[in-house]
Amino acid sequence: MTPNLEPVVLCPVDRIICGDNATVMATWPDDCIDLVVTSPPYDDLRTYGGHSWDFPAVARELTRILKPGGVIVWVVGDATVDGSETLTSMKQAIHFREVCGLNVHDTMIWAKDGGGAIGSNLCYTQNWEYVFVFSKGRPCTTNLLRDKVNLSAGKDKSGVGRRDKSGTHKIEKRAVCAEVSKRNNWWLIAPESGDHPAVFPERLAADHIQSWSNPGDIVLDPFAGSGTTLKAAKELGRRWVGIEVNPAYVELCRQRTAQGVLPLYTENPSVLRSPLGGDKEQPVVGGLN
Repeated sequence: MTPNLEPVVLCPVDRIICGDNATVMATWPDDCIDLVVTSPPYDDLRTYGGHSWDFPAVARELTRILKPGGVIVWVVGDATVDGSETLTSMKQAIHFREVCGLNVHDTMIWAKDGGGAIGSNLCYTQNWEYVFVFSKGRPCTTNLLRDKVNLSAGKDKSGVGRRDKSGTHKIEKRAVCAEVSKRNNWWLIAPESGDHPAVFPERLAADHIQSWSNPGDIVLDPFAGSGTTLKAAKELGRRWVGIEVNPAYVELCRQRTAQGVLPLYTENPSVLRSPLGGDKEQPVVGGLN
């Protein structure tokens, strides 16, 4: 007798889906996505065709479909309302931790000097956003980018080190300082402009895709927008899937992902080259040692 096997439902890959993201994700199986890189609409700072979204439902579905060891990169900021920042970003991070049970693996900063005036005229210029890195347990992939130039490269920095419990300095033997080390967790990346009201910089998306996934992994952007994350994932050899509720942006995503793969990025290099072409190195990101 032939057993009555239920059909296996998998999430689609290498495509953009038009629809409500929580509703679409609810049709996918558990533990099917390796990495999420996204920047949700926040605090009504931009108009996205009059569409709304359900944060608790999105957070619940993202947690469910994320594989154990998977990562969510959540780029978000806050509006200033009645003289106070809303702290929506922090509320969302706490929700992912306390309600969804994810780890807050890192709280990073995207510094975006040159992005225009944001916030109150009575404050210093606000030119950064949070980049929360949530993980479902310990991240199974950590390809940390090592392109921070060390000013002490080649020097022996052995000598007085940290204090022990008694308060006495320890004498430590250290290895000779390398030419480069891993980045700090703040990244200076210029914002971009385009056919979407809040374009996600391709370099920001690509660097996180390199950091938290490997070729062949599935990368999701549930707020696909203009398709920047999807395009970067394709160029880096990942499988990709995007969800976008606005049909105009869906078409933009299709156009961008339909383009042939160009060798814009090198997989996990020791020093990243410019994604804009040529051999000129990018300015140092994340400071100097």
